[in-house]
Amino acid sequence: MIDNLDIDLAPVVAEQPDPLLFATVSGAHLYGFPSQDSDVDLRGVHLLPATELLGLREPEETRSKTWVRHGAELDLVTHDLRKFVRLMLRRNGYVLEQLLSPLVVHTTDAHRELAALAPGVITSHHAHHYRGFAVTQWRLFEKTGELKPLLYTFRVLLTGVHLMRTGEVQAHLPTLVEESDAPSYVSELIAAKAEREHGTFSGVDQVRVAADVERLHTALDEAQSTSALPDTAGGHEALHDFVVRVRLDDRRIGSAPARLGA
Repeated sequence: MIDNLDIDLAPVVAEQPDPLLFATVSGAHLYGFPSQDSDVDLRGVHLLPATELLGLREPEETRSKTWVRHGAELDLVTHDLRKFVRLMLRRNGYVLEQLLSPLVVHTTDAHRELAALAPGVITSHHAHHYRGFAVTQWRLFEKTGELKPLLYTFRVLLTGVHLMRTGEVQAHLPTLVEESDAPSYVSELIAAKAEREHGTFSGVDQVRVAADVERLHTALDEAQSTSALPDTAGGHEALHDFVVRVRLDDRRIGSAPARLGA
């Protein structure tokens, strides 16, 4: 069961116009700091028919929809398989987190195969993704004073450090706090955000927070410089073959029972 999420998401999968390889929960629920009023971020991969890619019309490679169901706001974004794999090869940590999310709404054999190929695309340069994301979120925190961007700042820096040191994609902030030298007050901030999605920051000296964020930036720099991860992604041919096989034989992604893993 996902924290603060007890709704049936199976109909969401069934309503999609093209088959889904997978659908997972991302956002605050994946990161471990949902609020009572958090929306549900669903992310996944759809498979366009080959004819959609061969004709003159622009293919619908990204689909986005937001609506309310059972009192919860749902935000669904899916990419066509080819686009998603290209994003994987662009050192995009965000799509890796979606692919490898343990919060699974819908899965297939093709999803599991793609997840197995994911480690081959991880490089030391993924640190740039997390470093840039942290800078953006910190600026947003400075502008708004809200807890959410501050927690995102800590989350992405800790995820980046963990990835550089272990090669593992870990997006769950409470787990990262337990397994690292993160500031002890981060757990208190997580508890405070649970009360309100757009709650404001208070209770900790902001000068101390800024120093801790800078320390984590330094830790990420050092982790990248000493990382055993390669400089360039591998597995291009395996991913190419995978995309072609799945596109030409969509039986590989026949519907599996929708489930919600934790």
